[in-house]
Amino acid sequence: MSPEDDHDDEAPSPRPRVKSGPFGRVLLKISGEVLMGEAQYGIDMAMCDRIAGEIGEAAAQGVELCLVIGGGNIFRGLQGAARGMERASADYMGMLATVMNALAMQNALERRGVETRVLSAIPMVTICEPYIRRRAIRHMEKGRIVIFAAGTGNPFFTTDTAAALRAAEMGCDALFKGTGVDGVYDSDPKQNPKAERYDRLTYQDVLARDLRVMDASAVSLMRDNEIPIVVFSIRKRGGLGEVLAGRGVSTMIAK
Repeated sequence: MSPEDDHDDEAPSPRPRVKSGPFGRVLLKISGEVLMGEAQYGIDMAMCDRIAGEIGEAAAQGVELCLVIGGGNIFRGLQGAARGMERASADYMGMLATVMNALAMQNALERRGVETRVLSAIPMVTICEPYIRRRAIRHMEKGRIVIFAAGTGNPFFTTDTAAALRAAEMGCDALFKGTGVDGVYDSDPKQNPKAERYDRLTYQDVLARDLRVMDASAVSLMRDNEIPIVVFSIRKRGGLGEVLAGRGVSTMIAK
């Protein structure tokens, strides 16, 4: 940790944030499966590098970015529990998988000259910083990309819930969920070629129709804090930049 970081958990500076587009501060949630690329398991560094490039371009445009990356490409707690593991232990293993993904993304970003910090909800000071809300805000104000790892630090909560929690804590203008499809559909578009994509939904639509965009606790938290959710395909080249600029194909979930 550099000397200047010793004071990064002090109160955030009072200067106002200036939006360079529709969104000034965004939390980007990336599913772990996206990092697999075309593989069946693990981290495809070519895919990681490509996504890092788009994140770096967004940051260069003045967007304050923080990230939450799932761990499903390495280990998923629910699946481990289904195979007979004790649920809390399985979830902790899933949290550790998110730390691995966070470090991979940090490496890809910093190879491009983008300054980052990984903050973990489970303290592991040898490899990353502990999560402290004010420190995270300070990092973003200084132009660093913050990657939140280890979920909420508690079992029985998904990384979707962790993303919603951090988006609320950071005062984000939106939560962007980057997936393998270009929005929210009424059924699985990979199995149903006639599935209908929604351009816009309310939080209540998602909850009442059980659309499974994010878990119910995450959607409810975003509703209570009036933070819109934008679902888009991060597999599409340039997709992140297009959606940040208010263009591109996506589904907006708001009140």
